[in-house]
Amino acid sequence: MSKPLEGVRVIDMSHVIAGPLTSFYLAQMGAEVIKIEPPNGGEVMRASKSAAEGDTPTGFVACNAGKRSLAMDIRTPQGAELVRSLALSADVFIENFRPGVVAKYGLDYGSIKAIRPDIVYCSISGYGQEGEWSTRGAYDHVVQALTGMMMMSGDSPDAPPLKVGFPVIDVAVGMLGALSIVSSLHRRAREGVGQYIDSSMVQASLMLMYPNASAFLTNGTEPQRIGNRGYTGSPAADTYPCADGWLAVAANTPAQFRKLAGVLQIEELCEDARALDLEAFNSPGGFVVPRDTDYVVGRLRAAFASHSAVDLETRLNAAGVPSARVRKLGEFLREVDGTGCVKLPEFTFRQATQDVRTRGLGFSFAEDGGASARGAETLGQSTQAVLGEMGLEVAAIDTLAEAGVVRLAQTSRPVESISTVS
Repeated sequence: MSKPLEGVRVIDMSHVIAGPLTSFYLAQMGAEVIKIEPPNGGEVMRASKSAAEGDTPTGFVACNAGKRSLAMDIRTPQGAELVRSLALSADVFIENFRPGVVAKYGLDYGSIKAIRPDIVYCSISGYGQEGEWSTRGAYDHVVQALTGMMMMSGDSPDAPPLKVGFPVIDVAVGMLGALSIVSSLHRRAREGVGQYIDSSMVQASLMLMYPNASAFLTNGTEPQRIGNRGYTGSPAADTYPCADGWLAVAANTPAQFRKLAGVLQIEELCEDARALDLEAFNSPGGFVVPRDTDYVVGRLRAAFASHSAVDLETRLNAAGVPSARVRKLGEFLREVDGTGCVKLPEFTFRQATQDVRTRGLGFSFAEDGGASARGAETLGQSTQAVLGEMGLEVAAIDTLAEAGVVRLAQTSRPVESISTVS
């Protein structure tokens, strides 16, 4: 069985998370990804390392496994010319410099399209390629602040802004970037034309808040800070403290609310006109509408406090009410490993003396082509091989290395790999 993107060649001039994650998806689906890095130290994520990890720390491996490392200084005329020559055989070109930077070296879309008319070229930035703010630098938490995401998190209108606890926008850009590239490759296969893609952190942030952004654009409805409550607004779609921890529960519909009330032994709440809009509650369809939210929440809090979160998770799910005890990330992953409660793919990248584990790409193929991904290469590990494939003689490559245009790997030891689906 083959991988979906086998035969696709990608030039990747991106760094940190958003761009590398975009090309990581392509590499895992079978594309040949050539990652171009500065010869003096490589991309910035290589610096986040311990001595034992060398220049390939776990975070770097996770986003760059399966790619070839070409260490080349694109700021030099020779380096930029070599990238243009490499683009002749490329299908996809990815960069995430500030708008206008790559144009200085003749590596912008117009320059690459001139030599490869059907190229799929993806530019990733904070604010997009046009507009007054396009040249501003951007980081995940800064864009969370800018786009209103920080003000959607928190328990009350007066609470301080609160960011999502991981680089959610960077990851979303990677997913959307890969989606846009794959769809453009499909169009190219059908019509023979390339594409320019403007992918930005601002666009990704708004897509993560898509229903809320659409509601504001359409009706002027500003989203309210709802803390850990569910999107429907039902008082029983929230996160409640129990005797042994916290439980997130989603009793959104009247039918689910009745089941929850039965398990908590507060069935009388379903007939309480002070608590609920009983006309809506007894009508088919729709969500639970409270009349006195504070009263309903108070009753629920008292009931949850006398029960075990572990016990309620089992009983409520068995009754048809979605619920989950609040866990730490490591606790959940250990539980998956130990019990098989959730079936997840596993990609394991062999890196030096350790296995870097991941849980795949967020989906599983029914027909997978088997192992295609290697661990992340050391800086410049493929420099000699790629330049040799371009027709450069060893002496010419050595001359480029001596001039600092390229960097050759310190070792030719191959990177081992394992990629399995469990």
